[in-house]
Amino acid sequence: MGAGSGSGGGGGGEVKRRGCSCTKEDFFPEESFKSWVNYRQALRETGMRLRDRVTARSHDLTELHEVRARSGHEMKRNLSWWDLIWFGIGAVIGAGIFVLTGQEANRDVGPAVVLSYVVSGISAMLSVFCYTEFAVEIPVAGGSFAYLRVELGDFMAFIAAGNILLEYVIGGAAVARSWTSYFATLLNHDPEDFRIHVSGLAADYNRLDPIAVAIITIVCIVAVLSTKGTSRFNYIASIIHVAVIIFIIVAGLTKADAKNYTPFAPYGARGVFKASAVLFFAYVGFDAVSTMAEETKNPSKDIPIGLVGAMSITTLAYCSLAVTLCLMQPYKQIDVNAAFSVAFEAVGMDWAKYIVAFGALKGMTTVLLVSAVGQARYLTHIARTHMVPPWLAQVHSKTGTPINATVVMLCATATVAFFTDLGILSNLLSISTLFIFMLVAVALLVRRYYVSGETSDFNRYKFVACIVLILASSIATATYWALSKKGWIGYVVTVPIWFLSTSGLWLAVPQARAPKLWGVPMVPWLPSVSIAINIFLLGSIDSKSFMRFGIWTAFLLIYYFFFGLHASYDTAMATTASQPMKRLEEGGSGQKAAVEATNAK
Repeated sequence: MGAGSGSGGGGGGEVKRRGCSCTKEDFFPEESFKSWVNYRQALRETGMRLRDRVTARSHDLTELHEVRARSGHEMKRNLSWWDLIWFGIGAVIGAGIFVLTGQEANRDVGPAVVLSYVVSGISAMLSVFCYTEFAVEIPVAGGSFAYLRVELGDFMAFIAAGNILLEYVIGGAAVARSWTSYFATLLNHDPEDFRIHVSGLAADYNRLDPIAVAIITIVCIVAVLSTKGTSRFNYIASIIHVAVIIFIIVAGLTKADAKNYTPFAPYGARGVFKASAVLFFAYVGFDAVSTMAEETKNPSKDIPIGLVGAMSITTLAYCSLAVTLCLMQPYKQIDVNAAFSVAFEAVGMDWAKYIVAFGALKGMTTVLLVSAVGQARYLTHIARTHMVPPWLAQVHSKTGTPINATVVMLCATATVAFFTDLGILSNLLSISTLFIFMLVAVALLVRRYYVSGETSDFNRYKFVACIVLILASSIATATYWALSKKGWIGYVVTVPIWFLSTSGLWLAVPQARAPKLWGVPMVPWLPSVSIAINIFLLGSIDSKSFMRFGIWTAFLLIYYFFFGLHASYDTAMATTASQPMKRLEEGGSGQKAAVEATNAK
């Protein structure tokens, strides 16, 4: 079959390539695309193939060895926990804190924006724990895509993959547009001065941003040259960035006025949670660090320290900056584009706004850089499964980086950044991110509680019932919050159901698998709380963003039914002879088969 040829679709060994080639075999090597006759036959088998992919699960060992080998060359293992901490700081502290803090404090929450950061920070930290356990046990470039493929199956992994890619494109575009705003401030211009207004376009898409495209292009060039070189640049830039953050806090508090903190929560609890859903954008980026697991020297040590350390530092910095900003200015006077620079100007420290703008630019540059590294590795691993063309999985022999995936992702990011307003980007980004983080928490519970051969049918039924009740009660709580402005009766029903279903999972269903190296504490409570918070924050996002999310998901399904399904099915069939896929109802026995197959080689 075509999948087993140059693409490596069916082989487990390393496939040698001549750099980054570009032929039909690199894009559509599978049997279904060899001819129009084959393609028509594949389309007629769509139902059967979809059933197969919906129930198919990968193996840990498949992701670690066979799938990774399809890139042709290994990524270089040269990152330590120190690199990961600075990658995490560089990935997260950027446009979220410097732009969205002002936007949300002014419009939705007031000085209570610090509570919004606490809520979204708790949600992000819970997700960090879930990601860390997976990244330690499955240290591959695919991140959450690989984790979901192992635990929830091929089809669910693809839906998540599409939203992961959307998350990165939108996140990068939002940061790039924010970069332009602070660059204008640094040069004593209004944040909108360097954008080109085109009256013929729709209101949220008519401010064209060529500077955002330019900075994305520069970041792309740096990202394809060297991961270690990117790491060195990142932590030097991040050290400067942290120094600027300390300056903002210290200098800003010298101009603090406690009167600005009254009223503290003018929009009440609803404002706090509405802002939390948007400000979750500020924590996006740590998942990019998990994609670097394949390039770490000692994943079991480096990943937990790197991820948890970076998130702890970030949350403390965010809360401190939010308090400082709201003490400097009344919340209604905070600028929504360049909040900190304008705040220093307003209190008579004009000179400080240049330091702030410079620090913001440094922070956003590192966010773009780490995002470029992370998103390329996601796309590389997705392409290894042939859900997207395997040409995108190629790793360059000299640089050890996935050049094709990096360039394609950043071209998409530049296109979106050129047209789209930050407000649209931040809401849509939060939906994709919260959805993915919720799925990873569900996948962790599946990993801990369900292994066939060890989990009895009765325990399996109890586990499924508990998961369904946890999800249903969380969705009901979020829906009631969105629809009922002042009611409370619904929570008396939904919250106890969530608590009892989590308690039932804890007390009545034995764990079938223990983590080998590092595990999330307090399972099932922490993953269950993560599911509930992520879904609850989704209930605070506006309806138009959900419409855009639905349109994107519909596009993903169309692509999958016509291309991704057939390519991944052919690749899986070519692989079956050496290592069969598990079904959703299989676990331990399938893993045993994987181990035996690997040992036999």
